[in-house]
Amino acid sequence: MFFDWTYLYLVLPFVIASLWASANVNSTFKRYSEQHSIRRITGADAAQRVLRANGVSGVRIERVSGNLTDHYDPRTNVIRLSDSVYNATSTAAIGVACHEAGHAVQYAKSYAPIKLRAAIVPVTNFASKLAMPLILLGLVLTFLESVSFTLVYIGIACFGLSVVFQLITLPVEFNASRRAMQAIEDAGILTDEEQTGARKTLTAAAMTYVAATAVALAQLLRLLIIFGGRRSND
Repeated sequence: MFFDWTYLYLVLPFVIASLWASANVNSTFKRYSEQHSIRRITGADAAQRVLRANGVSGVRIERVSGNLTDHYDPRTNVIRLSDSVYNATSTAAIGVACHEAGHAVQYAKSYAPIKLRAAIVPVTNFASKLAMPLILLGLVLTFLESVSFTLVYIGIACFGLSVVFQLITLPVEFNASRRAMQAIEDAGILTDEEQTGARKTLTAAAMTYVAATAVALAQLLRLLIIFGGRRSND
């Protein structure tokens, strides 16, 4: 199951693309971390300006350890910025910080995709943990044909939910970046030339989500080919 042509031709190319996207976002962030804002606005200040520009209040901005560990936590309404972003004045840091502020704005404005993503998180997390165990159990119970295929297809359906989550994540991330760049321009956080660094950093980050979604879709298609083919051959 794990070393057949479907993995080599369907999944592996996207895994390689995902690894490239991950390496690219790190190299792009590093490159534009050396391009500092003329106005010397920090990542934390930039995030706050995005919030103010959108009329959003009550969101805390905190520092978190690590590199590119930046995220917005809707449960506590906190934007957490990493060591390389919080006090940094680079165009890369400002782009990342404004992106996370964009997520806070999405929640404040009740942006539908992010609300949907938040709503399905518990179900998706539970289903993703069950997917492979159910598929493997179905393979073990091949002597009980009807039970075996039922378990396998339930497992595939559970995996499919994680793919749905990835698909919903794409517009959420692209929209947050769009909001970030719009706020950067409107609030004059970066000059026109500096905006290029922030935009390229966010584009590189977005490609990691695209690659991850492609891997998930390829994995789902692989499962359908493998087990759909076996069903038709029986």
